[in-house]
Amino acid sequence: MTPSDASGGAPSGAGDSRWSSLERPPLNAAALERALVVDGGLWSSVEVVAATGSTNIDLAARAAQLPEGAVLVAEEQTAGRGRLDRSWVAPARSGLFFSVLLKPGDGVPQERWGWLTLLAGVAAVTGLSRAAGVDTSLKWPNDLLITVDGEERKTGGILAERVPGGPSGAGGPGGGVVIGIGLNVTLTEDELPVPEAGSLLLAKAAVTDREPLLKAVLRSLERWYGDWRAAGGDPAASGLQEAYAANCVTLGRHVRADLPGGRTLTGTAEAVDADGRLVVRSAEDRHEAVGAGDVVHLRSVR
Repeated sequence: MTPSDASGGAPSGAGDSRWSSLERPPLNAAALERALVVDGGLWSSVEVVAATGSTNIDLAARAAQLPEGAVLVAEEQTAGRGRLDRSWVAPARSGLFFSVLLKPGDGVPQERWGWLTLLAGVAAVTGLSRAAGVDTSLKWPNDLLITVDGEERKTGGILAERVPGGPSGAGGPGGGVVIGIGLNVTLTEDELPVPEAGSLLLAKAAVTDREPLLKAVLRSLERWYGDWRAAGGDPAASGLQEAYAANCVTLGRHVRADLPGGRTLTGTAEAVDADGRLVVRSAEDRHEAVGAGDVVHLRSVR
């Protein structure tokens, strides 16, 4: 099933019958493609659908047949997923819900592909901070945070998934990575799924028009990905490791990491290592690198 089939309708922008609010107009797919798909650029196509279960699932299903740089955007995502299989659902046209296909190829060792999730976070933060005029930060590994009335809230998340390769010219045997980004843009307080969530609107962003925001994030992602790929995926040489640390508010915080197998680690988050893992110093002054698990920011212990 293609994404358009899954939406049950025509691509976004086909008419006004789907407009639930004049303050939430549909994206203009043709304008986005004209702006983003350029000679020598990363993005090879931009497809916008009215609704689908998950842009990541849809794009991953076609990844072997698509060239690198395919972008799939949904006006509404009915079965979106975050980390640890948590759901990500929001009203139609209230946010940005999109996935991109990247195929680093042989020039980047596959053990460095795990940095793509963190790279997407840096790209989103730098793109949004410029385009929306609101400070955005990262919670390790892939949550996007904004401040609403002095309170830190999650406004977005990132999910990356490996996909198998295909025939020559469509990714080859190395496969690729589908990166999904979900971002709350115009959700009101009453529409938030949980009290800890936020949106750019609630953070008093200067811009909440989704088209310039989407273009800003994709252009930022293209720049960071190009630098990282040119450096052979080296996070230090490409500047990615430093940029991630500079934008990550988890560092320096007292945290609890709920690890696979039911184990819990509590301590101070001190660094992000060369493999993208969070280095936590425990009360016993032992350092442990956390590569998977749920990290919670705790109040500082004095």
